[in-house]
Amino acid sequence: MAEKIVLAYSGGLDTSVAIKWLQEKYNMDVIAVTIDVGNERDFTAVRQKALDTGAIKAVVIDAKELFVRHFIFPALQANALYEGQYPLATALSRPLMAKLLVDIAIEENAAAIAHGCTGKGNDQVRFEVGINALAPELKIIAPAREWGMTREETIDYAKKHGIPIPITVSSPYSLDECLWGRAIECGILEDPWTEPPEDAFTWTKSPVNAPDKPVYIEIGFDKGLPVTVDGQEMDGISLIQQLNELAGEHGIGRIDHIENRLIGIKSREIYEAPAATVLLQAHQALEAMTLSKDQLRFKQKVAVECADIIYNGLWFSSLNRDLATYVISSQRYVTGTVRLKLFKGHSTIAGRKSPKSLYSLGLATYDKGDEFDQSHASGFIHIWGLPVRTQAQIQLLGEPEGPLGITAPEKIEGD
Repeated sequence: MAEKIVLAYSGGLDTSVAIKWLQEKYNMDVIAVTIDVGNERDFTAVRQKALDTGAIKAVVIDAKELFVRHFIFPALQANALYEGQYPLATALSRPLMAKLLVDIAIEENAAAIAHGCTGKGNDQVRFEVGINALAPELKIIAPAREWGMTREETIDYAKKHGIPIPITVSSPYSLDECLWGRAIECGILEDPWTEPPEDAFTWTKSPVNAPDKPVYIEIGFDKGLPVTVDGQEMDGISLIQQLNELAGEHGIGRIDHIENRLIGIKSREIYEAPAATVLLQAHQALEAMTLSKDQLRFKQKVAVECADIIYNGLWFSSLNRDLATYVISSQRYVTGTVRLKLFKGHSTIAGRKSPKSLYSLGLATYDKGDEFDQSHASGFIHIWGLPVRTQAQIQLLGEPEGPLGITAPEKIEGD
């Protein structure tokens, strides 16, 4: 009796070919597992395709709610953006998929798990580190990494075995979609000098063709989590879907990124992330109003660390758990509403308010109602500048040339 292997199945080129290849190469029975994280596909057809291609069983798991609650929203609270640009859509889905693949493998008494990642990408790391952390006894097979076929050769293999494929050699985009964003790779996009053609984008309208009138939206947050759009309470899935449609209609969320992959190469990555773009922008605006300066500065460092952890496939590390606890604590008072203006590919903050705001009009205003006692400023400046003044008098005197080429005076007036 052949051993069973659980395959992370998307219905795309590589995983469809992998079903036949695993049967031929390893003589294993393939259980295809498709995980819905907002891919917006006909999963009935995907499941049937897996069975028609040779899988002994095909399972579809609706994981959207888990994805939003345990992965997307924690990343939003952390303001996780890899290299300041990528909202980590694909990267966030991989640890969830790894967990569900392990669950199915144990349930089915499978000997191994397979994925469709190549040897040049980040996803192979994310899947395998996650699987090894949760079930190190399971063998991992990466067909696309082993078979060494070019994309054209993979397409030829599929045609030879009668496997229907969603792409052609002339239009070889590789796509990965989830609620938090859409990744577009391959083909002409691999030339960083070439502007992405319009046919690469499906979630976002070209800013040139976006509506000529701006639209204003209000996003309400409770402890760092988005809960309303224009005053209407919404579950996380519906909220993200609505913002993807609305912001995408106004051409917002296109990202063109020269990205540093974990394995050490640079790659040109194109993303569409309308909801992620506006939600991260709104969340940061609300934090600026409700967190102190020191909290904001430290949380910016945490955001970079969280983004690296997610991107590098270390979701199941203790450091990620520790930082997640800090992030949750930092969101205690991040409650309020942010108003954004969407227009021709740009999202801008138009207003923000919070019952826990640290912004005080009485302290900030120069008009009537000014509560700031300016007479205290002189004493503050004297104390604040004391270390600089002391060091300058002791160490700057006699130096032939000071900072920025400034020659130090022989004597500081007032000494």
